[in-house]
Amino acid sequence: MAAKLQTPRWAWVLTGSGHFFTESFGLIHELEHCDIFVTRAANEVLRMYKLKLDFPDTMRVLQDKTASSVPVGGFYHSVYHTVVIAPATSNTVAKCVLGISDTIATNVYAQAGKCRVPSIVFACDTAPELETMAPDGMVKVYPRKIDLQHTETLKSFEHTTVVESLADLTAAVKARRAELACHG
Repeated sequence: MAAKLQTPRWAWVLTGSGHFFTESFGLIHELEHCDIFVTRAANEVLRMYKLKLDFPDTMRVLQDKTASSVPVGGFYHSVYHTVVIAPATSNTVAKCVLGISDTIATNVYAQAGKCRVPSIVFACDTAPELETMAPDGMVKVYPRKIDLQHTETLKSFEHTTVVESLADLTAAVKARRAELACHG
């Protein structure tokens, strides 16, 4: 795989959160040379929001179908320059904080960290009360104290930027693109 890919890529992970899912999905289309890692839960959300994994030829879709998350091996061959996990469920954030890597999302994050690849994480649970779009309209959610603590803890991890809004995600991706352009 690494020998075939000459251009370093973005690694975008979709998890099972509906929080700004369609907007995050839209941001992927603005990138070039991106691999989209899709968790099993994200596949369910795609169906709920009636979205299709239809991307340009410069993008690949990697499904969570192997126990050891085989597709993450690209991190050891400098295939990826940046990881974006957006949106990130409270489950994914908690597992990242605790060092559990048993899904494609948490494996991508763990391997990125081990290879010093910067990660941008759009955590869903960032305030005691939030409004989010569900398939049937806006709903209020009340993240638990433990969810908020995990989001705060993840902010202290090396090579990790945690963003709390769609505007922050857009800005972080834009800033990373500018940084890559300066070094490329």
